[in-house]
Amino acid sequence: MTVETEFLSFSSGKLAQLLGRIEICIQQLPVEQVWAKKSVRQNSVGNLLLHLNGNVRQWIMHAVAGQPDLRDRDAEFAAQDGGGALELLARLRATVEESITVFRTLPSERLLERVQVQGYDCSVLAAIYHVVEHFAGHTFQIIYATKLFTNEDLGFYSHLSSAPVRKDPLP
Repeated sequence: MTVETEFLSFSSGKLAQLLGRIEICIQQLPVEQVWAKKSVRQNSVGNLLLHLNGNVRQWIMHAVAGQPDLRDRDAEFAAQDGGGALELLARLRATVEESITVFRTLPSERLLERVQVQGYDCSVLAAIYHVVEHFAGHTFQIIYATKLFTNEDLGFYSHLSSAPVRKDPLP
């Protein structure tokens, strides 16, 4: 295995893992909670799903894979509803799966190729790295929101603790 193939393989696996965690969260939230926000300056989980889909499509499917750039970033944050969580999740899943296919078939010499995206000039490697770290950041926001709504430990790291997980709220 080369550094290049390890990077692409890790990036694919990390996006798949993070998507799986988002799916677990979405399964626990009714549609009202998917679109809930306490102020106009906050993003709902629904906004984050739209935003992640737009970001991955623009940075990977457009800048790396050459598809048309159809993103309306402002609309991702302006949406106050826009379909059920399962529909949003299906769109995000399809985009992530397309991106993973791009990663698995990308010739390693393309990693140093320059691309233009959102006014930035960067390497394909940097574009992929950006997408994975950006996806992780918003995934953790979705996890946090889900914990706030459900008051549940989602168990993603329970294998690291020997303490029993509390399911009831503390007094």
